[in-house]
Order: sequence, then structure tokens, then C-alpha cells
Amino acid sequence: MTALLVPPSPASPHEEGGGALGLAPITAGTYRAFLASHHGTNLGAAFLQCPSWADVKEGWHSLLLGWGPDPRAGRLSGVALVLLRQLPGTRKYFAYLPEGPVADWAAPDIDSWLGPLLEHLRAAGAFAVRIGPSPAYRRWDAALLKSFSHPGRRLGDVLASEVDPLGAAVGERLRARGWQRCGDDSSGGDGDAQPRHVFRVPLAGRSAEDLWSGLNQEWRRNVRRARKEGVEVVVGSAADLPEFYRLLRITEERDGFRLGRSLTYYERQYAALNAEEPGRMKLYLARHGGEVLAAHTMITVGRRAWYQTGASADHRREVRPSNALQWQMLLDAHSRGADVYDMRGVPSTLDPDERAYGLLRWKLGTGGQVVETLGEWERPLDGTANRTLYRAFQAYLNRR
Repeated sequence: MTALLVPPSPASPHEEGGGALGLAPITAGTYRAFLASHHGTNLGAAFLQCPSWADVKEGWHSLLLGWGPDPRAGRLSGVALVLLRQLPGTRKYFAYLPEGPVADWAAPDIDSWLGPLLEHLRAAGAFAVRIGPSPAYRRWDAALLKSFSHPGRRLGDVLASEVDPLGAAVGERLRARGWQRCGDDSSGGDGDAQPRHVFRVPLAGRSAEDLWSGLNQEWRRNVRRARKEGVEVVVGSAADLPEFYRLLRITEERDGFRLGRSLTYYERQYAALNAEEPGRMKLYLARHGGEVLAAHTMITVGRRAWYQTGASADHRREVRPSNALQWQMLLDAHSRGADVYDMRGVPSTLDPDERAYGLLRWKLGTGGQVVETLGEWERPLDGTANRTLYRAFQAYLNRR
């Protein structure tokens, strides 16, 4: 990863709450200080928007941007990690803000910060931009979805437990400004890079006893079984990543998916995130009889925790090592003060006959919610020429 240094664009100031709002490149230290501030914590940055994520992604340049009354002095109201992929044979870039920017999407005038952001990226040579707004769109409670599992049925067939008015409003605002949701027939895009449907367990205001009672009977039985069988859950280190990766390859083969990531990728991720903040990424191991049977990773930023990747062996599954791991990770996230435990992506199928439904069923047992995010949105910049470049870039990615 290389940082792309671009001077601040000479855009005219925008107004927010009566004060001039500027945008400029900022240092990683200034960026992290904002995330750790009260305002930054309330905005709830995803780990994909931490400065360290730029060091994880190879083949991309990066920008760290901040906007506010005086961004160079650290007076910020929002920040963004921008990943830039160069279109071969040109000096143009595709700009990607994974699960970002970190901004107040409820602000009455999103143009006050979105406008300067687009102007700056245009000046940096971007021909198109993709963003991942943070507001949720719809939520389904676990208990509701269990009762609606049926052959051929999907999430969209079930009336949501809750529709988030902010998410709906942000979607309307983006469409009115020429943004298109990735994967929509009219977008010309290739779908979301990050999962649109995720599973989240709310932790705020709940005790450990509440979390335990929130598990379904099968989960409680499996956690008890793991204890009875002597499954030991420990936090590993970088030295345990090769064993994690070995189990991940077994899991991919068993469950019929391929993440396409190397051991080096996970080693780089572990080093980068923990260099930024010790303990930001942890590797949990479940041991039984001296053997590691399962290994899961957890990432924590502010008051949010994510279960990112899980792996397990094919044998001795009856001792339930993965249930033991997840229960300990839930407890640890809760004890660290996390408001939510995000188990990341789930499929949209409610068909028990589909292989993918097994993952959803497993996560439903924790008693959380399926959350449909707003997904990712994109738009070319500056007319026909950049639209042509964007189509060429999509074709290039598809060939890769």
C-alpha cells in the first residue's frame, strides 16, 4: 500500500451549522484521534475505515481525509479512508471508501461534506467513487426469521421487524444526487464488495445473563457440551496464524466457498491492526485434547466488535468448539464495553434446502438480528469520459 499525496482542492467553503466546512488530507495520528474522540466514537467507524486498513490492502493507493471547521488543526466532523486503484494505462483512479466515509449521515445538509469530498477526489484523478454509507435499512429479529424459513423463500419476502427511517432517507438523498446502488440493474456495477446483509447481536444495556438467555436452546446446549468435554478457549498470537489458515482451507473445502486470501494476507492484517492499537485484532483458539479444533478472529474498534473469519476442523465437531469460541468472544466484546457484536455477512436465503442457509441458521441461534445495510453506492465523476473509464475498469476487474 502506498499513500497518494494530493494537495487539498481549492473548493469554496461549505456551511454546516453556520461554520465553514473545509476538507484536507490529514495524518494518521489526527485521524485516529478523531475516531477516539467522543464525536468520532458516536459515528461508529468500521474497521475498514481505520488508517491501518490501508496497510492491509495491496495494490491500492490511499488517502486519509478529514473535513470540519479546521481539518488541518484537527477540528473535524468526519473522516474518510479512500482506497485508490489505478486503471492500467491511465493516470486515473477508482476511489473506494469501504463502509465509509465516517460521517454524520443524519446531518440536514450532506452536501456540506459530500460535495467537498467528491471535488477532492476528482482533483486526485478519480474517475468514479464507491461509498458504503453506515445507516441500516431494515432489520429482522431472529425469532421472526426462524418461523418463516421455507423452501424458495428469501429475506425480502418477509416483512421486516423494523425499517430504519434514516437509512431510507439517506438512500433517497443519494439517488437524488446521481448515486446508484451497486448491484441494481441500472447501476452497471458488479454488486457490493462488502456484505449487504449482516448479523448483529446487540450488547448495550444487557448483562451476561441476558446474553445467555438470548441464545436459543441448541446454542446453550452446545456451549454446555463444549464445557463438559473440556474444550479450552484461549487467545492466540501471530504464531498461531498458520494453524488458523490450515483450518480455514479445510473449512472452505467443506463448506464450498473460497475467500481467495493467503496466509500472508492474514499475517499482514494481524500486524497492521495490532500495530495501530494492541489487541485490535485477536485470534481465538478452541483446543481439545491438545489439538486446535477451531479458530476465529475478532476485531474491535471503539464500541463495536466484529467476528470476522472462522475456521474449524472436520473431526470432533461433536464437542462444539465453534460454539464455545463464539460464546467467549461475545462475553469478551461485552466486557470491553461494545454496544454491538457484528457477525458479518449472512445469505439472503430462508430456504432450508439451500446450503448457504446453514450459516444463517447458526447465527440466528445467538438471538440477534439480520440487518440489511444500505449497501454500496457508486457514481462516475465528470460526465461521459469517466463513465467510459468506469465501464472499462469493471471489465478489467471481471477479467481478474
